[in-house]
Amino acid sequence: MSEDSEIPVTGYDRIHGYLNTIDSSPGVYRMLDADSRVLYVGKARNLRNRVSNYARPSAQHSARITRMIRETASMMFLTTRTETEALLLEQNLIKQLKPRYNVLLRDDKSFPNILVSKHQAFPQLKKHRGAKKEKGNYYGPFASAGAVNRTLNQLQRVFQIRNCTDSDFETRTRPCLQYQIKRCSGPCCGLISEADYAATVADAEKFLSGRTKGIQEALASQMSAASEAMEFERAAALRDRIKALTQVQTSQGINPQSTEEADVIALHIDGGQACVQVFFIRANQNWGNHDYYPRISGDEDMAEVMEAFVGQFYANREPPKVLLLSHGLDNDDLMANALAEKAGRKIEIIVPQRGEKAELVSGALRNARESLARKMAETATQSRLLKGLAEAFGLDAPPKRIEVYDNSHIQGAHAVGAMVVAGPEGFDKSNYRKFNIKGTDLTPGDDFGMMKEVMTRRFGRLLKEDPERKSGAWPDLLLIDGGAGQVSSVREIMDEMGVSDIAMVGVAKGEERDAGKEVFYRTGKPVMALRHNDPVLYFIQRMRDEVHRFAIGTHRAKRAKAMSANPLDDVPGVGAARKRSLLAHFGSAKAVARANLADLKAVEGVSSNMAQTIYDYFHENG
Repeated sequence: MSEDSEIPVTGYDRIHGYLNTIDSSPGVYRMLDADSRVLYVGKARNLRNRVSNYARPSAQHSARITRMIRETASMMFLTTRTETEALLLEQNLIKQLKPRYNVLLRDDKSFPNILVSKHQAFPQLKKHRGAKKEKGNYYGPFASAGAVNRTLNQLQRVFQIRNCTDSDFETRTRPCLQYQIKRCSGPCCGLISEADYAATVADAEKFLSGRTKGIQEALASQMSAASEAMEFERAAALRDRIKALTQVQTSQGINPQSTEEADVIALHIDGGQACVQVFFIRANQNWGNHDYYPRISGDEDMAEVMEAFVGQFYANREPPKVLLLSHGLDNDDLMANALAEKAGRKIEIIVPQRGEKAELVSGALRNARESLARKMAETATQSRLLKGLAEAFGLDAPPKRIEVYDNSHIQGAHAVGAMVVAGPEGFDKSNYRKFNIKGTDLTPGDDFGMMKEVMTRRFGRLLKEDPERKSGAWPDLLLIDGGAGQVSSVREIMDEMGVSDIAMVGVAKGEERDAGKEVFYRTGKPVMALRHNDPVLYFIQRMRDEVHRFAIGTHRAKRAKAMSANPLDDVPGVGAARKRSLLAHFGSAKAVARANLADLKAVEGVSSNMAQTIYDYFHENG
């Protein structure tokens, strides 16, 4: 047998071979299988000691670690100056590489904030998600968009701060509906002075910072003064604001009194599955909660799962002053130091035993237990549906990944393709994909042509990135919104690409296009239908409705962006301020495009060089 064809050495002997190549430095190690896929990422205070533990068959390893050792064909090492650096590097590598044997936080979305913008005379109050690039003060995080919207609604009732866009604000000539229902003080039309508006913004920011004690007293004093001065309309408005503030404070009676800023993190494990509940406490207010279901094998202890979650959760988020945990970590001090180093301030990690903080953790733990019970029930139901789907369509096994496709357009304009993904845990929104239809030779409204482009791009990428189908990104079943023609067209594309072994079903509306009368098309098989009350039919309808929703939403967003597009947006060097100056001077983008060079130079904030750039852009591209 040639050297190239030898079976690679794996397991204890292979790991033992690395002991002579590493020292006692702190660092991070990676364990890889025979195909160089990362099995596990770990940190160590002493790399040599940690690796020697893996190299001893006599060590008491869990079933998970024993399997991992048996599969290990090679290792990689990165030394660090401190164990804290090793911890931070470990969590970043886990998030990046997603090793099979690590506890993995799968949901990594960002959380929304409330932004009080500060670049205008009359600041705006709005929801913000993503990088904090816009000038202003940010308050958060909130657990969900719903929690932000509720708080914004309360703030508008009490403080009447505008939430309209800058363009709406600048072009308005009379108050909008928000003013009529007492949710805005009408700064767009001069119905409140800049000083008075600034005072209400300051009060709103005090409210968001938890400094609410003096706000109601100040409002009561202003109402009394207005009444004495016989400014009864102003007094009535202040009375309404006091009433609204009282209602808000009453509804927030459950908020903690002694905990100003903390994340409350509770872990519950049952049946080999885990749920982590995170409650966000900011400014002595509960700003919502979110549940997570990290991937575990089932033989990890509580401390290991909690440490992995905390490390990955704060890898790209700013931690609060205090973390209140239901279970301690293996290295509480090390994690606190790592988070403090990242945040640039002290971070406390506490497992409270009594008092208000313990009650907060107890409430989060109860939520974690209930959420996991619901999740497990939903998973069991989903498993039955996938099994029924396999039986209905004659599949070899229940599908682990279903991809559902649809197109959306209006007479061919702003055409998009959409793909949603479903599997054992329901809809997997992190894997949804949209496709901007790029084909210039397509006839408007050519659904077959659009679907061909979508499938070619989707499977062309899969063939390039994962030809051996090892990543889990390949579907077991395709659901196509359409009948025999669509199925035949897609099958032809799949055959051309050499991926004809993937099962495919076309879903057509059937008689009178009524839900419940769907018929299903499969290549080389007769048309079939399911009984009208079959749970599998409802499952297929939900998937079809979901891809419709996603496709239509994507199409509308593309159409709205096209309708609001301004030619000035594409001119090099023209930002928001110059665009406002140009529009104020000329009245429209079309007038800017037609302007001569001398007129462009006369605009405030536009230099001679910039005027030449704008003139050249429109006349060279006109």
